[in-house]
Amino acid sequence: MTEQQVPEWADPDVPEEALDPQGVSRRGLIRGAGLLGAGFAAAGISGVAGAGEAAASTSSGDPELVYLVGDHHVHSRYSHDAKYDFTQHAQRGAQFGLDWMAFTEHSNFGHADKGAAAENAEVLKARAENPRMLIFQGLEWYIPAAEHGTLLVAPGPNNVALLQQFEREYDGKLTNRSGDTPENEAHAVKALRWLAAQKESGFVDDVLVLANHPLRLGIDSPHELRAWRDSGMMIGMEGAPGSQGDADPAWVAYRGTTNSQRGEYVNSPSAASFPGYPNDAYRTYGGFDWATATVGGLWDALLAEGKLFSITSNSDNHRTIWDTWTDGVFPPGQNFDSLGWKPSPTDTGTPQAGSDFWPGQFSRTHVGVTKYGYLDVMAGLRAGRVWVDHGQLVDGIDVRVAPAGSSHRGVTLGGRLKVRRSEWLELRVTVTTATRPNFHGLLPQLAHLDVIRGVVTGTAPDKDSWRAPDTRVVEQIDVHRKTGTYTLRIPLGRAERSHYVRLRGSDGRRNGPGYLGRQIDPAGPIQHPNGDGDPWLDTWLYTNPVFVDVSH
Repeated sequence: MTEQQVPEWADPDVPEEALDPQGVSRRGLIRGAGLLGAGFAAAGISGVAGAGEAAASTSSGDPELVYLVGDHHVHSRYSHDAKYDFTQHAQRGAQFGLDWMAFTEHSNFGHADKGAAAENAEVLKARAENPRMLIFQGLEWYIPAAEHGTLLVAPGPNNVALLQQFEREYDGKLTNRSGDTPENEAHAVKALRWLAAQKESGFVDDVLVLANHPLRLGIDSPHELRAWRDSGMMIGMEGAPGSQGDADPAWVAYRGTTNSQRGEYVNSPSAASFPGYPNDAYRTYGGFDWATATVGGLWDALLAEGKLFSITSNSDNHRTIWDTWTDGVFPPGQNFDSLGWKPSPTDTGTPQAGSDFWPGQFSRTHVGVTKYGYLDVMAGLRAGRVWVDHGQLVDGIDVRVAPAGSSHRGVTLGGRLKVRRSEWLELRVTVTTATRPNFHGLLPQLAHLDVIRGVVTGTAPDKDSWRAPDTRVVEQIDVHRKTGTYTLRIPLGRAERSHYVRLRGSDGRRNGPGYLGRQIDPAGPIQHPNGDGDPWLDTWLYTNPVFVDVSH
């Protein structure tokens, strides 16, 4: 069992003056919750202490949570198209405030045959060198008939064997099942069910899947997303892709290119694309995938069925902008498939091609837990206790829905509040504004919070529908003058129908009518022109929904 330490900000033995401003802020956020120190530490890599607590609720409401900052989509030189060593990523992750990180190398014959096992030794070494960070070994799955997905596995004696068998039997690239056919779509669902069986049998302690950059190529159809979700194994999707530096104007000018978009979303429909998506779906909005950014769009259509489907944000790091390292050189007669990895990179002193930020530098996924451990992070992801932001827009946000005026602590992100019809409700939002410059040297300022509400209408009769016509922004709250920690109590009226509530916020620099019109979304994210997408001047946060189940 690996000795797992809590992060410095959660360790009372580390004096506050030794913390950076981010650490000081985070310690302040959790001090009142009594979750500092040993009481916050889980049992270790193989322990299950606390694993179920992230999903638990009480009759008086959900517990106080600590939100851990992480990135579930990172590549190293064990991917054929990436270049960094594990040490480089771990050092950068620590520099940029990550509590957890997942290495998700691309499926590949070299990886399945040799790389996964060799990579595991590097992961174990990285964990020993970074005991205050949770480091997962996962996989980026080529989903049959579709895009990519993150496969996240709990550490244990069988996680490498699971990854290798999964690659060989269920990866779309390795099994020649990338074509858009019903048989290949069925194979993807079969793969998810196989993973569920491995968890149920105890072969691994936990495993889950997330859809990566879902609308980048337009080949993840709505009916496929629904089928993956209904398997119980795919819990959500990337609300915002990585590669957020691709259209930074200074970087674009240096490279001399103009066909650049945040997230590398520069594609057009192909023969394999779902024909029901508009051409605009192939671009990002405020850096977020069209499926997430469109109020009343695809994400809301999934939520309107009354089923949780989470969103995340991450770096998808392969090659960092302005970085000067270049790929290592293979020995004579060797290549990626023969070795299972690439040699370590070398520093050229000159910026190299790239489109990414370092893990934690720009994109963050915050997962609510009551203990610090691998299984706890996975349980928090599965429970939907997740919010995401870009550019360190805020230090913290806590969202609760509760009966109005009650002492009920409220139900938080991913949860379900059960109420009687006509019961008065309120939304309680506690924000801690940014207390220090972000990693671009700017002090972020949250300008507004948008309350988005959607009616739960049940299972969609059309599995390829991407519209939720009963979802809209019901209130936009100007908070640009507020600083420090403040709480908003927002009346939600009487509960007449089952519904969900989610939040969105931005720095207010770049807004316009939402994709489905001003009546639905008066000031939402908008596209950037090609080659002109400074990510630091257009930052957003999104929360997962809270569901309200109304009984008659």
